[in-house]
Amino acid sequence: MATDLSKVRNIGICAHIDAGKTTVTERILYYTGKTYKMGEVHEGTATMDFLQEEQERGITIQSAATTCPWTKDGIEYKINLIDTPGHVDFTIEVERSLRVLDGAVAVFDGKEGVEAQSETVWRQADRYGVPRCCLINKMDKTGADFEFSFNSIRTRLGANAIAVQIPIGKGDQFQGIIDLLGMKAYYFDKEAMGATIEEREIPAEMKDFADYWRHDLVEKAAELDENLTEKYITDEHSITPDEIRAALRKGTITQKCFPVFCGSALKYIGVQRVIDGVIDYLPNPTERPDMKGTDPRDKNVTMTRPHTDTAPFSALVFKVVSDIHGDLTYIRIYSGRLEKGSRVINPVNGKKENVSRIYEMHAREREALDSVGAGNIVTLVGLKSSYTGDTLCDPDNQIVLERMEFPEPVISMSIEPITGDDKKKLSEALATIRREDPSFRSSFNEETGETIIAGMGELHLEIIANKLKRDMKIGVNVGRPRVSYREAITGSATKVRGLFKKQSGGRGQFGDAVVNISPITKEEAEAQELKMENGVVFVDAVTGGAIPREFIPSVEYGIRQAAASGVLGGYPVINVKVELVFGSYHDVDSSQIAFEQAGALAFREACHKAGLGLLEPIMKLVVTTPDEFFGNVSGDIASRRGHIVDSEMRGVVRIITAEVPLSELFGYTTSLRSMTQGRATSTMEPAEYRLMPDRLKEEVLKK
Repeated sequence: MATDLSKVRNIGICAHIDAGKTTVTERILYYTGKTYKMGEVHEGTATMDFLQEEQERGITIQSAATTCPWTKDGIEYKINLIDTPGHVDFTIEVERSLRVLDGAVAVFDGKEGVEAQSETVWRQADRYGVPRCCLINKMDKTGADFEFSFNSIRTRLGANAIAVQIPIGKGDQFQGIIDLLGMKAYYFDKEAMGATIEEREIPAEMKDFADYWRHDLVEKAAELDENLTEKYITDEHSITPDEIRAALRKGTITQKCFPVFCGSALKYIGVQRVIDGVIDYLPNPTERPDMKGTDPRDKNVTMTRPHTDTAPFSALVFKVVSDIHGDLTYIRIYSGRLEKGSRVINPVNGKKENVSRIYEMHAREREALDSVGAGNIVTLVGLKSSYTGDTLCDPDNQIVLERMEFPEPVISMSIEPITGDDKKKLSEALATIRREDPSFRSSFNEETGETIIAGMGELHLEIIANKLKRDMKIGVNVGRPRVSYREAITGSATKVRGLFKKQSGGRGQFGDAVVNISPITKEEAEAQELKMENGVVFVDAVTGGAIPREFIPSVEYGIRQAAASGVLGGYPVINVKVELVFGSYHDVDSSQIAFEQAGALAFREACHKAGLGLLEPIMKLVVTTPDEFFGNVSGDIASRRGHIVDSEMRGVVRIITAEVPLSELFGYTTSLRSMTQGRATSTMEPAEYRLMPDRLKEEVLKK
């Protein structure tokens, strides 16, 4: 395997659910020689979907990593590949994969083009600055339309898509592809599972069509490179394929363009050309910007690490998987080398970790390594205290790499162990799941004695419940899903005092804090350069030593604890700015605990004075339905307190985009099927939290 970093590609396959990501991955594994039998999603035999739930449902739930070789023009490359889920409930898997990848292949359905979840994934990739190639897949599908799908990438995503291939035929007439750089046609032998490729001249009837697309390619490439612009103006035909390739590579790495391929993974057409495209256009680790981080001793000091073996070791943990032989910790190494048996430090919690073994993964198989260098994705065994988002680094040269942001859960349900033995096992099992999945939360309600689990959607919680029962053999009864509400203030309040005073013989307790409170959004906090944590901004505006400095963190802690436990109905208070403006203390009786209590009292009192409302999660719902059912679907959305934001015709189907409160969407898939004779489909994802009407707020608080 190549160790030269210029021969390494760290890539992910990502897309909307059902666009064919896992099938594309299966073909890549087959053509790179990693598997000798082609797995199929619809048969439940896909290599990368190795969980029982994945095989039964035919969807990807957790991202799987593998390493495979690829030879192009006689040079051997190494591809670290991650297959990510498309279902919105597992968006965290996409988020953490994109954080550690250098490039991605975005897969689109040849008939549907850009779909709802494709947009979400695309925006996630934008946020992490990940260069992408695009594959318009399923060109063999009835109704597939390359031009429509290509244009949807340009219009719906606002991306500078540049076609490097076009299809020969479509639907059941789809036969092969035309390479616009070399202007040759390629046909893939189905009997040999696409492994035999035949190069021919472009069919005469397609020559004009190919010339049109070739002209577009050259024009777009010339816009990306000043040297080519002059050549293009004087003689467009003098520009060579290598010059186009170099311009596209430069444009792709800087995200100024996105090369577009086409094919059908299911029919074995075009996948090898996509792997060539990964080598041609996506960056190697050294072509990515140096990794940014902060000094663990001072968060205001920024540091960087270059992608080289000679720099001090630094890596990011992006996934933890429980295994019978101990946790497998997936890491991306950004700088330095890591030896088997070495000690590293987690600067986030200050704990030292022993790296007992290093493995290169291939889905569930693994290969042991003695050492590994920068730019690689591997798994470690032996780590005890490092979780997703944590940094690992050289104890003598510490750095904290930029963390990932995880979304807050929008749905919860109660879960009860059946026997005393199950009760013991449950808390351990929930801790294991929490380590593996940062978007999952669990808590114990002291008042009701219930264990509450929370996640990103009904499917997410259903799969966790199945995991507890089937994989972990724990007997549990599961309650109905419930919405995770939030509380927010509706006005402002100033100079609200929280006085905590206790005198009971001997030393007393005294804490006194005065706060101002006002609403603030995350965007407003960022604009004012204020730090928002869990929806709360705390500002220390105390002057003249009214409260000694050592007690101010205690006041903040008390306020944050009060916000987390809620004021109205036990739901966390978010989007609130708390200014500590004044207070007083006692030389003897003041303590940290007294000021924690004072902070909490002031916060609760201020919230009541400012007025409190209940926020509910609003979901972005996208329904694809035959047009004849539009009336039924739109009427049903209105009855669920939803409103339609957008509606467009695509052929004979209508795409309806609506915003609907999550509380009204339980069991929606079933009712949608019954009102459309099973012909409509829907996807939903969290959009935002919005204030509830008062009458509904009262109903929720009564429960």
